This record gives sequence, structure tokens and C-alpha cells, in this order.
Amino acid sequence: MAYAPRSGGEGGGEGGRERRGRRRDGDNSNRQERQDGDELKDKLVTINRVAKVVKGGRRFSFAALVVVGDEKGRVGWGAGKAREVPEAIRKATERAKRTMIRVPMREGRTLHHDVVGEFGAGRVLLRAAPAGTGIIAGGPMRAVFETLGMGDVVAKCLGSANPHNMVKATFAALGRCTSPRSVAARRGKKVADMLGQKKDAVEATEAANG
Repeated sequence: MAYAPRSGGEGGGEGGRERRGRRRDGDNSNRQERQDGDELKDKLVTINRVAKVVKGGRRFSFAALVVVGDEKGRVGWGAGKAREVPEAIRKATERAKRTMIRVPMREGRTLHHDVVGEFGAGRVLLRAAPAGTGIIAGGPMRAVFETLGMGDVVAKCLGSANPHNMVKATFAALGRCTSPRSVAARRGKKVADMLGQKKDAVEATEAANG
């Protein structure tokens, strides 16, 4: 007895090919995400071990603080907790990638202006520096500038030396950084006019001190 072919058999084959095509496309997108992630540079700022006393002994857990950047003007920080060190670092790195910010830089190497950042008891001062100065900053702040890709900057911690407070205060300061282009756009002027006004003010100050 001959059986009739199932209705939609060819459509099922096309659907299978479409599903396989979508699966391949998904693999390509995941591969692209992995390639983009490989371009990021991460640094472990600090890791803290915490012991919890429970019945039968002590239970240890670890808290990691990580900064991530592309060395091209984007940087982020993240904190993670886990029972094992690698897992805590992985969680912190994933959170840092989700909270990245873009910082405007002058000539791709330093800040446009001096800025102060505060978070809790932490307070930091960031100053623009001439070419060749390098990164003059403490450990937690140095990690932020290195992953950011900033080559010349002078930073000073004026408050708490806690790594978490220092990193968060540094990001608060970087979030307040602006560029002449953004200021000119906000004021409805041209960048040349802004720089010209700054030059005239400097010349007037020098003449007054003269």
C-alpha cells in the first residue's frame, strides 16, 4: 500500500534549512562578539577575601574589583562576588563591560581640563599634562588610565585610599570631563570662537601679571 507524502514536506525542508541558516548566523554573531571582547583590556584592581563563620567552620568568599577598557577612550568598572576567585573576576569583568563610558581626550593622550571627582569619602584630582609626562597616579587610578588609553595625566588622591572609593571617584571625575566641541555645541558657538576667547583671556592675564 503506497502512502502519500506528507503535506508541507518541502516546506519542512526549507524551514530546516532556514533554521540551520539562522543557527549559522547566530554562531557568526557570537564569534563577532567574542572578537570584539578580545580587543578589551582588563585589569584586576583588588580582590578581598571574606570569611563567614557557620556551623562546622568558616565559609570563604571573594570580592573582586576589575576595570575594563579598549585603550581608545572607553572604560568601565565592575565588582563581583563568588565562592571562587576566577568566578568573582569573571562576574566583575562582565559587569565592567556593561557599564563602559566614553571619555573625551585631547590629542588622544590627556584630558581637556582639570577635574575633581568625589564618591563617598573618596576624592580625587585629575589634571591634564603635557606630552611625555606619563601616568602619575596611584595603583587603582593607574589601572583606570591604562585601560582607558590615556598616556599623560597627573592624578592625586585627596580622600579615602579605599580602592573602591578611589575607582568610583575617578569615574565620577571622568564623567564630568567635556570637550571644546561639546561646550561649543551647548552654547551655540563654533569651536574656533571658544578657543579664541580662551587665548584672549590667557593673553590678558599675562599682560596683567606682566
